[in-house]
Amino acid sequence: MAPTATAFPPDGVLLTPQRMAAADAATIRAGTPGIVLMERAGRAVVREITARFAPRPTLVLAGPGNNGGDGWVVARRLAVLGWPVRVASLVDPTSLTGDAGEAFRRFTDLGLNVALEVANLPEFSSDTVVVDALFGTGLARPLTGRAAEWVERLRAHPGPIVAVDVPSGVSAASGAVLGCAVQASLTVTFCRPKPGHFLLPGRQLVGELRVADIGIPDAIVASVDEGLRVNHPCWWWSAVPRRGAESHKYRFGHAVVVGGPPHATGATRLAARAALRIGAGLVSVAAQPAALPVYAASLTAVMTKLCPDATAIAALLDDPRLNAWLIGPAAGTDEPTREIAVLLARSGRPLVLDADALTAFAGDRARLLSVLHARCVLTPHDGEYARLFAHQGDRLARARAAAAESGAVVVLKGADSVIAAPDGRAAIQPWAPAALATAGTGDVLAGMILGLLAQGVPAFEAAAAGVWLHACAGACAGPHLIAEDLPEHIPQALRRAEEASAASLPLP
Repeated sequence: MAPTATAFPPDGVLLTPQRMAAADAATIRAGTPGIVLMERAGRAVVREITARFAPRPTLVLAGPGNNGGDGWVVARRLAVLGWPVRVASLVDPTSLTGDAGEAFRRFTDLGLNVALEVANLPEFSSDTVVVDALFGTGLARPLTGRAAEWVERLRAHPGPIVAVDVPSGVSAASGAVLGCAVQASLTVTFCRPKPGHFLLPGRQLVGELRVADIGIPDAIVASVDEGLRVNHPCWWWSAVPRRGAESHKYRFGHAVVVGGPPHATGATRLAARAALRIGAGLVSVAAQPAALPVYAASLTAVMTKLCPDATAIAALLDDPRLNAWLIGPAAGTDEPTREIAVLLARSGRPLVLDADALTAFAGDRARLLSVLHARCVLTPHDGEYARLFAHQGDRLARARAAAAESGAVVVLKGADSVIAAPDGRAAIQPWAPAALATAGTGDVLAGMILGLLAQGVPAFEAAAAGVWLHACAGACAGPHLIAEDLPEHIPQALRRAEEASAASLPLP
């Protein structure tokens, strides 16, 4: 079998280290020996190396487990190709057992002219290609001792470092740095990516990521799939409605944003415009009387509805055409906000709760959690999350726990946003431009999710699509963007999403 590698998995599936181990084991039980998988993995790494570099000094660092076994395959194959290879083994390789031991025996059986250092990291020049095969996805404790010393030396290497599966020291489950970690220029992983490739800080240490097919059948991947995805249009684009010759605005929903007071209308206007730009057929602002003139004068295609209090909101809910709602941007953190949020949640309609609508329940979280449902989307950043939830752990774990507890979809916002559904599904946003760290961009995101909900997109897919399109719009807007720029780039982001869904492209 000739391994192939892609920049991105076509189905978007992510596998935790535990699920990846289960997929390996199932493939072996089905008749593919583990050494065959190891040979395919090593060959995939060699293909990526030789595609990028002419033969040059190469140092392979081999660890004590199967990741080290992959390294022995890489060393053997590069040496056979005539590359000047040295190997530094963290442990005595004659002590290796199982598939790693077999990989070492195949290396020695060829009698290659390869220098071997055991428990010693030799000097290497700045143009050396270093292959990091020390520790893979099974690492779960901080690096110490000689392993940590080797990794620290690697951090000063100015030349290329190719990581096998994951940079040593990075948790493949959470992206956390376990003591210290390698900064790779290229990482070759196998079958499917792992969460740690996309969660920070691991994402910054991976370098270029390539995903190699080593022959684990898609049916086995499906059998261990727990609904974890890298956020990408390949799995949600089909849920986004398209307009056709017979389309009319009423088919694409009527979104409503609950407006803030007269001195804080900007956030509402950003959200309303984003909802309209992303495709909602109609958008209205439910405006307080004093703020109504501001909205009426500054909004064009967005309509206004006079809503002085929760009673007026309840009257609007009698109209089933007003099918998706947002409350939070500059809404205030007082009792009226809480009252309206509870009213909207109890209506059962798709609902986005953002910003003030989350903070308002900091001292009354039980009241909010009692009315949430699977068509609600909560969009907290870390500070707002901490006001409502006490869960600890990495971002993926915290988002999933909050979704399970609340019964709602949770978007834990950040540079590595995580979208989680109450049924256990989750998605990790693999990139986002730093320029989004400016006032008002969260209001735009809330409006984008609202607009997708109004069009009938299910809550989890709407949240994931909103996050991806938001990041893409930010990339299209470029550096030094302001929040007002983002809605104007949503059409371009939608075009890029369509292209990415067809080509499995990782970036816009």
